[in-house]
Amino acid sequence: MLIKKQIITEHKQSMIDITTDVEEAVMESNVRNGICVVYTPHTTAAITINENSNHEVVRDILFGLNKAYPDMQEFRNLDGNSASHIKSSSFGASETFIISNGKLILGFWQAIYFCEFYGPKTRNYYIKIIEG
Repeated sequence: MLIKKQIITEHKQSMIDITTDVEEAVMESNVRNGICVVYTPHTTAAITINENSNHEVVRDILFGLNKAYPDMQEFRNLDGNSASHIKSSSFGASETFIISNGKLILGFWQAIYFCEFYGPKTRNYYIKIIEG
């Protein structure tokens, strides 16, 4: 089962919790045991897992990324988004989850995030559910 989702990001950089969408896709698939892959085909976006109970964590992650990978005049990419590409590569385009008894296995504080590093934009991500 493959589901294409669209997301509209509102800021240049953001981390948007998509956990509910992924959990609903798993539930609708009726797959009891298997894996779920969440993937984005964009080179300045990413998928990651992190804490969902304290919203300051997301702010701190973005702050830290901007300190570690600032926009710099020395970058040669004419689009001016080299730092966004580096951030995306650091996180990765996908995450894989275990499905057990019809549910994703996530830690108590974990959420799935779509990471925008060069918005605002209309973006896509895919949820692939594999029984097994």
